[in-house]
Amino acid sequence: MSRSVKRTRFPSSEKPEAPSSFAIWTAMISVYIVWGSTYLAIRFAIETIPPFLMAGIRFLIAGSMLILWRLIRGDSAPSLQQWRSATIIGIFLLVGGNGGVVWSEQYVPSGVAALLVGAAPLWMVLLDTLRPDGRRTGWLSILGLILGFVGITILIGPTSPINSGENIDLIGAGVLILASFFWSIGSLYSRQAILPSSPLLGTGMEMLTGGAGLLLLGILTGELKRLNIMSISAQSLLGFFYLIIFGSWIGFSAYTWLLRTAPTPWVSTYAYINPVVAVILGHLLAAEPLTPRILIAATIVVGSVALTTLSQQAFLRSK
Repeated sequence: MSRSVKRTRFPSSEKPEAPSSFAIWTAMISVYIVWGSTYLAIRFAIETIPPFLMAGIRFLIAGSMLILWRLIRGDSAPSLQQWRSATIIGIFLLVGGNGGVVWSEQYVPSGVAALLVGAAPLWMVLLDTLRPDGRRTGWLSILGLILGFVGITILIGPTSPINSGENIDLIGAGVLILASFFWSIGSLYSRQAILPSSPLLGTGMEMLTGGAGLLLLGILTGELKRLNIMSISAQSLLGFFYLIIFGSWIGFSAYTWLLRTAPTPWVSTYAYINPVVAVILGHLLAAEPLTPRILIAATIVVGSVALTTLSQQAFLRSK
């Protein structure tokens, strides 16, 4: 899922040395591949683990370990106000955003899920433009918004063959669109939220609170009755631990480091590369269909996100 791009300013005496291009691109490629692969890992994990419980336990483990590590490294204990902000962000990003993804992947192929969720930057630009104190946008961004929603319509249209001539599950697709909407709200809120100066500590807090919300959601929806520890497959366990280690720790660590060191336009490219990686991996490793309609819709959606993101950055720089 996409996050809002925030930069941390350092006093002149504390500016870190400029990293090498090799280090930056190594981190960029890891974000491209790791975050693009998490959609397939989710599909494998929820094959034998109920989705909300899987996601909740994942984020509780990842978040608590991140917080513990940052406190050991000397970060200050978060204030109540910072916990409040992290809780709000965790609810929107992880309960509403990731929760919608893990539930929907029971019915929608992982590559299609990535494409629908990859449209989150379109929602962000639209919401940011419509709110009273939001940022204005240029005509190229508006064109990108229109193209993006055209691509989504093509992808989930009633004549769209997704698997063996069947149509995509419209309820699952609708939940994915709602999930990307919640993710966008949380990302916009996080821009002005009061959070710790350490990005990793803030991320850990969001994971912990969001994971608790997902776990509660799983309990309330009766997933404990569906959970059979003895029937959990090795493939589901592999997907689960991959999500913790690579998706939550390595992916987020590389991403937060890039926010401090790499140009913002470079970092933002993950938003339209991740869906492409997800579609390819889903086809190669899980035999998910790759029909002409999916390819056309993917090209339009990914292109619209790229157009909207880059043109919005250029428009803001011109002001």
